[in-house]
Amino acid sequence: MTDMGRTQYFKVTNEQDYSVKEVLDAVYLAMVQKGYNPVNQIVGYIMSGDPTYITSHNGARSLIMKVERDELVELLLQEYVKNLTASSEE
Repeated sequence: MTDMGRTQYFKVTNEQDYSVKEVLDAVYLAMVQKGYNPVNQIVGYIMSGDPTYITSHNGARSLIMKVERDELVELLLQEYVKNLTASSEE
């Protein structure tokens, strides 16, 4: 029997933190591997918030749900503007 007067210790391992870009890259790759159109599926997820738009392959669904949808939109818009600016300088 354990001594109820003693404090029990429970150690939780920290989950790895991923950047929004890393999450999006992993989700995109998982969608391609499963034969889905990643753009359509990710847009569906962003617009609806329904995680079933994202495959669970390679943990993609769990990963994308760790990122706020507005963060995904922000990253996508930043990349779009960066590419637009880069192409106009050429």
